[in-house]
Amino acid sequence: MHKRIFAAVLCSTAFLTPALAVDQVFETELGAVHVGTFAEGLSHPWGLTFLPDGGMLVTEREGNLRFVSDAGEVGEPIAGIPDVDARRQGGLLDVALDPEFEINRLVYLSYAEPGDGGNSTAVARGTLNDELTELANVEVIFSQQPKVDSQQHFGSRLVFDNDGYLFITTGDRSAAQFRGMAQELDSHIGTIIRINADGSVPDDNPFVGDEAALDEIWSYGHRNPQGMAMHPDTGEIWANEHGPRGGDELNRIEAGVNYGWPIATYGVEYSGQEIMEGESFPEGMREPIAHWTPSPAFSGFLFYTGDEFPYWQGHAFMGALAGTSVVRVELDGDNVVADEFLFTDLGLRIRDVRQGPDGAIYLLTDESNGEILRLSAQ
Repeated sequence: MHKRIFAAVLCSTAFLTPALAVDQVFETELGAVHVGTFAEGLSHPWGLTFLPDGGMLVTEREGNLRFVSDAGEVGEPIAGIPDVDARRQGGLLDVALDPEFEINRLVYLSYAEPGDGGNSTAVARGTLNDELTELANVEVIFSQQPKVDSQQHFGSRLVFDNDGYLFITTGDRSAAQFRGMAQELDSHIGTIIRINADGSVPDDNPFVGDEAALDEIWSYGHRNPQGMAMHPDTGEIWANEHGPRGGDELNRIEAGVNYGWPIATYGVEYSGQEIMEGESFPEGMREPIAHWTPSPAFSGFLFYTGDEFPYWQGHAFMGALAGTSVVRVELDGDNVVADEFLFTDLGLRIRDVRQGPDGAIYLLTDESNGEILRLSAQ
């Protein structure tokens, strides 16, 4: 089992400008990297996706979807966004494009959906107009059940795989009275969902035909997976996951697998009380590929494939909220052979990590005056 105790080891070679925009060079283990502000003035941005004709869409947790141009200009809120419950960790969260976006213009949004009993993670899709000002024909294609009275642990990452299936992470909703449902297949709580692009259920989902289970479930026993990515070589889905006090996880997601929460974890309660009996996961529950203590609080997740950083090709990158870092993870198959905590000196909560069409890496900072940062080779 791979367990890391992290430390901030990098130093910068420049300082913040008086306007607080970032313009720094960091020496990393494999090369120098420039970190610069690409856009600013965003309110707690959460998700980012690049448009094929240039620019990007960015969500703000308070409920706005915005177009950001290639020049870093932030547009007005796009109309047609569904109502969101924007409290604490809830709000408008991830954004993804349909695999056939250039034909159908469909955009997918995950968010905290208000309703009877409280709220839940939901996914809606709508058609983006050519002017980038409105989503039309918006429909909800997934709504986590049951709704509960909580403002935490929504999960909410969206990833399409090579076959066009949409994967959705959901959280355990945090409170003790809810999190046990992550072990119960008649609930979407604490699961990773796999559906077709229109919200229907694929026939080969692992629990289809089981009357005691919900058909949308792909895997279960998750706490709060806030980063997810498709492996560029294998096409498999990987996810990171918040532990409680310690025990943040990296997992390869497989059909029908139980990932242990809230029975098995390498973290402990915030009080310090032990959770797991014994020193390893019980039989029938999947051990994480790697786990980290203290908790970096992982978020956005990327497998890098670009040419801007040849020495990083094939490496995984994960944003860290509590750890105010980007964590680089070098893998050999399912084994973590090295990790590196980058840009910790900035002191910024990194919410999302994306590779741009130019091969650069783009970061979202989870701040009231949030920024898009661009990483380039120095």
